[in-house]
Amino acid sequence: MSKAAPEPKANMGQPVPRYDAVAKVTGRAQYASDISLTNPAYAYLVTSSIAKGRIDGFDLGEAKRVAGVIDIITHENAQKLKATKLFSSGGYMSTTVQPLSSPDIAHDGQIVAVVLAESFEAAREAAHRVKVNYISAGPTASFDSAGTTAGRAKGQLAMFKEDPKVGNFNAAFDQAEVKVTATYETPTQHHNPMELFATSCVWNGDRLTIYEPSQYVHGLKNGVADQLEIEPDKVRVINAYVGGAFGSKGSVTPRTAIIASIARKLNRPVKLVATRDQGFTIATYRAETRHQIQVGASRDGKLVALRHEGAEISSRPDAYAVGGTKTTTRIYACPNVDSMVSIVRADRNTPGFMRSPPEVPYMFALESAMDELAVKLNMDPIELRRINDTVKEPIGGKSYTSRSLMACFDEGARVFGWSKRNATPKSMTDGDWLIGYGCATTCYPTQVAPAAARVQFRSDGGVRVGIAGHEIGNGAYTVIGQAAAEKLGVPFENVSVFLGDSDLPPAPVAGGSNSTASTCSTVMMVCDKIRRRLSETLNPDDRAIDKDRETVGVGHAPVTDAASGDKPFDREKAFDALGTSVIEEYGEWKPDGAPTDSFRAMYNGQMRMVGGPDLNGKIAYAFGAEFVEVRINKWTREIRAPRLLGAFAAGRIMNPRTAHSQLMGGLIWGMSSALLEATEIDERTARYVNDNLADYLLPVNADVQEVQVIMLSERDDQVNPAGVKGLGELANVGTNAAVCNAIYNATGQRIRKLPVRLENIEA
Repeated sequence: MSKAAPEPKANMGQPVPRYDAVAKVTGRAQYASDISLTNPAYAYLVTSSIAKGRIDGFDLGEAKRVAGVIDIITHENAQKLKATKLFSSGGYMSTTVQPLSSPDIAHDGQIVAVVLAESFEAAREAAHRVKVNYISAGPTASFDSAGTTAGRAKGQLAMFKEDPKVGNFNAAFDQAEVKVTATYETPTQHHNPMELFATSCVWNGDRLTIYEPSQYVHGLKNGVADQLEIEPDKVRVINAYVGGAFGSKGSVTPRTAIIASIARKLNRPVKLVATRDQGFTIATYRAETRHQIQVGASRDGKLVALRHEGAEISSRPDAYAVGGTKTTTRIYACPNVDSMVSIVRADRNTPGFMRSPPEVPYMFALESAMDELAVKLNMDPIELRRINDTVKEPIGGKSYTSRSLMACFDEGARVFGWSKRNATPKSMTDGDWLIGYGCATTCYPTQVAPAAARVQFRSDGGVRVGIAGHEIGNGAYTVIGQAAAEKLGVPFENVSVFLGDSDLPPAPVAGGSNSTASTCSTVMMVCDKIRRRLSETLNPDDRAIDKDRETVGVGHAPVTDAASGDKPFDREKAFDALGTSVIEEYGEWKPDGAPTDSFRAMYNGQMRMVGGPDLNGKIAYAFGAEFVEVRINKWTREIRAPRLLGAFAAGRIMNPRTAHSQLMGGLIWGMSSALLEATEIDERTARYVNDNLADYLLPVNADVQEVQVIMLSERDDQVNPAGVKGLGELANVGTNAAVCNAIYNATGQRIRKLPVRLENIEA
């Protein structure tokens, strides 16, 4: 289907096989629930069958008679935990709802009891025999349900600071020669990682070890310590591998501290593996959104006015929103822009980050509207984007650090065969199939965060790197190992990398596509310190003060390509002169523009991420162009997407093999977001209906015939020392719009609500 290891271009590393490949394919890689514990108790969750109301009492008699049951914990006998703030508001939690703290029920699937038993099977059987008596109230399910409350995100949510605007939208839109006004909708979607939500807790005296799949081990460590009101240094989180997360394991879910408190009470290890359906309600999800886009242009296609209003569902207690207008208002040149994001509260569990959280729903609306505008203008949609391409964003006039959008469109169009497209709907056919071509812009903000690393270098050329980064399938072990190997001038095979342990130097959350940029910049900086130490041993004159080197640890440290900028040195002589066989350096790095408290926050498990719309006075984004071919059967209205192609520019590509895999997976996910994925909600009960992998539709091999990934060579020395823009979330942005744009080209029917199913296609 696609080459696994594309030939590297300029400013790309080598496509070495994954560091962890053999361990994973042979089963040696241990995930959280694989860890063997001594005499564990097994936990099984009981979750609420109503979405709003109160618990009136329990009947536990039958459950307690199951052989092997140890105890059943409810709000009546659970340890009370300290309430903490939401992750997006400067805290740690995925939700402020505290299960087992009271009889109140805030959403469907809330944890109401934990059964403990000597075996998983006994715990499961007893959990199914727990009887809960409820006093139910009428819940509010979604946008159109009675009882919702709505308000602007700005002022409710700390991380949402602006509704971007510039100029006079109303006047410019009124005078625009060509106008488009349309509404768009995206559904609730759940992450559904292959690895279930698991937690094992072990106490050794007053010290707690947690084995849990986490995208942020230092956040989990500090968050649980805060809930338990113990010192963070008493908590250790270990997870060498995460079996998929996509945002769902980035913040602390309520289950962890509950299991830790039970393990302390029992004085024995406790292991929990939640079920698939429980994962829909004890963790987060992508909230459904609604958008109104108004766009005005002159006859030559230049945008003169753009307004984007977005609304998002959140829970009653938590004001959560992703707020993608910070991106959509800055992508194209337009002198008059307005925007607003609203939060609509319903009786649901709190949503959270899901791969490309703001961009997937918000760019769907913008890129669909751009296609509609191109049709009204009778203009090729690529040319419309070329006319409105810009080197400065319109809101604040900041310059892009680099922007290769049109280069991506040009190369993607050439390989895809865009010139063969007939713009007239229903004009391209193959027997009973209508054929359509669609395209869309993809983009993702380049973000970085403070990190620390410890690197040990031996005289025999061996290297050991320790940093509490996260291997979530992104290739973190591999690219971090490559960064150290390149800087120290040793083979990749000489490097050992240790991740996923909160006892290691802190790294940021594996989210926001910042991991490679942040961790590699830090590791390269520490390796620079080792090189200088060895080099200066042989060349004392090198000890002269270098003003550039005084900034190591802050901003753009003096990092250069190993092949071009670092002075060579004789390793064995340097170690002999130093009088040791091992040297070790510890270093902390933070990007320019990061707050002054960044390092302190880093150790406290709190994020200080910078970038995107504001990276040290500039704007930094990775870009791409996505192309989709759809085929729709004239008679059955069956929809197929036989070809997906993406062309991407994301600065330094550390490893084309792992990057290719991420981008290909993102394209497939984007197609899935358009045609398959939706969490169905019973409007009467505010409960999820398809909370399983049989009914929650995901793509399989038969859905994906051809995927092409093109990585353009791009260099950007302004984003971070590693020159990495980040691409883990880039490829699934815009794909949903490209699919719907292709459907219009095939059928003449404009689909503005996702997902698109065959019943949505008119006969």
